[in-house]
Amino acid sequence: MKHVFIIGSKGIPARYGGFETFVEQLTRQKRSADIKYHVACQAKEDGEFEHNDARCFQVKVPEVGSAKAVLYDLLSLKRCLHYIREHKLEDCVVYILACRIGPFFAYYKSKLERLGALVYVNPDGHEWKRSKWSKPIRAYWKLSEKLMVKHADLLVCDSVGIEDYIRKDYARYKPRTRFISYGADLIPSELPSDSPKLLDWYREHGVEPGQYYLIVGRFVPENNYETMIREFMASDSPKQLVIVTGVEANTFYERLLASTAFDRDPRIKFVGTVYDQELLTKLREEAYGYLHGHEVGGTNPSLLEALASTRLNLLLDVVFNREVGAEGALYFSKTQGDLARVLHEADRLPAAVLASYGSRAKARIREAYSWRDIVNQYERLFLLERRSEAQVNRGKAAVASR
Repeated sequence: MKHVFIIGSKGIPARYGGFETFVEQLTRQKRSADIKYHVACQAKEDGEFEHNDARCFQVKVPEVGSAKAVLYDLLSLKRCLHYIREHKLEDCVVYILACRIGPFFAYYKSKLERLGALVYVNPDGHEWKRSKWSKPIRAYWKLSEKLMVKHADLLVCDSVGIEDYIRKDYARYKPRTRFISYGADLIPSELPSDSPKLLDWYREHGVEPGQYYLIVGRFVPENNYETMIREFMASDSPKQLVIVTGVEANTFYERLLASTAFDRDPRIKFVGTVYDQELLTKLREEAYGYLHGHEVGGTNPSLLEALASTRLNLLLDVVFNREVGAEGALYFSKTQGDLARVLHEADRLPAAVLASYGSRAKARIREAYSWRDIVNQYERLFLLERRSEAQVNRGKAAVASR
């Protein structure tokens, strides 16, 4: 039996978040009876439960501010070590999602290595580029990434762009990498177009079905909300721009409002968050188009969901988005006037061309991002390798000599 310990997500059952959805799908769609998953779950109290035939171990984390995620990963690692030792497990993989614990990683990695466990790391995106962090914290994230890349047995990258970056920037460590993407499902909403829930939402927000562009994502500067809003305001589009995001008490929102005065444009509509996934899928399906301005990180879950649901997708032209959208989307740059031009052209596309973009986007999901295929790739990866008996015996001997 291969025991796979997954740490770094907030846990399952998934309620939100890319890593949480990944772990949910990985465990829910498990095919191999030779794998047992152990999933760390952030909680208010320690404990255990079963979900999707996975052992979920709850980790109580003190409130320590921005360091909470780091502490959560460290406490989760300690629990993994204890469980492997206590149950004398010999065929284990510890899979760490994101590079938060670099300065402490070599210490724990050596302990896991002595127990015969392999340690894989998903480097996620460029966390050190995110504008929400101060310069000292960005420096920490970059250092942490470097140290985890240096010591990991394998880096599993969900983007070819991220894999290329890891190989190039950390070539001196000769990192072993593997590309396995994030996933999505081509599951249409079961919500009918005349559903009272949907129609009430449209009425509440003053949105006209089929006559809006949609944005869904975290409200942070690196997702280029300012570029998209400025360009939409400068465009001649008769459609609305519907923005699904949380902006409560958000200083970025206030700065953006002051610099663009978007409240004077009746086409711009901030509608808050939509946690009802059935409703959100329907809003994607009934949008005229989707705008995606993310430029930090690898394969973005919200982009995959848009490609799976929305006919026309307009993406910021960066390597990660090109990699995902390929020929199934239109692209814009941050150059002044470019998105306004693309919107002008998009508004005038013939119905057959719109349908063609929708078909190509769905084909892209079906061919490259199916959850079933991705789960199969992970299972093959987890079952493929184990530490050699010589390595394990050396580790046991080192432990016995202490």
